[in-house]
Amino acid sequence: MASIEELLKNKGISKPKVAKRSDQRLPDEIRPVRITRSYCKHAMGSCLIEVGDTRVICAANVENKVPPHMKNTGSGWVTAEYGMLPSSTNTRMVRESSKGRPQGRTHEIQRLIGRSLRAAVNLQEVGERTIWIDCDVLQADGGTRTASITGAFVALKDALTSLVFQQVIARNPIREQVAAISVGIVDGVPCLDLNYEEDSRADVDMNVVMTGGGSIVEIQGTAEGRVFTREQMNDLVDLAQNGIFELMRLQNAALGTP
Repeated sequence: MASIEELLKNKGISKPKVAKRSDQRLPDEIRPVRITRSYCKHAMGSCLIEVGDTRVICAANVENKVPPHMKNTGSGWVTAEYGMLPSSTNTRMVRESSKGRPQGRTHEIQRLIGRSLRAAVNLQEVGERTIWIDCDVLQADGGTRTASITGAFVALKDALTSLVFQQVIARNPIREQVAAISVGIVDGVPCLDLNYEEDSRADVDMNVVMTGGGSIVEIQGTAEGRVFTREQMNDLVDLAQNGIFELMRLQNAALGTP
């Protein structure tokens, strides 16, 4: 796979522009990541994931029923709820419970997290159970949805391992590892894992979800300032894959798996 230097060289850029990143990272460098397992006492699986200054609690719990559309199928379901605490941003966020229902952005992120995690699981082996994933943003500095997906996989795997240990299910139904990261074009340079400052001024902003085998679960890409080419999109996906594989290494280190 092409390195960031090769990608930039193909674009006529001789070397990465380091100084333009607010935290002085190289364009292909992810932020420091820390995953703390078993963060919530009462959850079947949980973790605190810290990606730079973004911090998200991810918790997984199991309910012995499924949504109406899954009844009598013998198959389980994985779904997610996502929220940002009032003090997670530099101006107070109004709790969505006070508005009566989740707003459009929240609903869209919840569905993205759910889709991403369902791609990781053989739902038939879960049985008619629902696995609820709760992602609560303690502090936001860009990439909250991708951090939620990456942390939620750790919580999900621990919850399913608990079901195996309790002999509720015969084996762990995880079939794919899943993680997610943001990429974008900032000041003409493809950059990995955007923080808020970079995200807010990026010409292109993209979120990529992938499996451990390199298959794509979802790509959300938007031209914020100027349009981008198919070639640029391919470069960004390659850059995202490098970052996602590094996140998966960190997931495995947290889980104690090779």
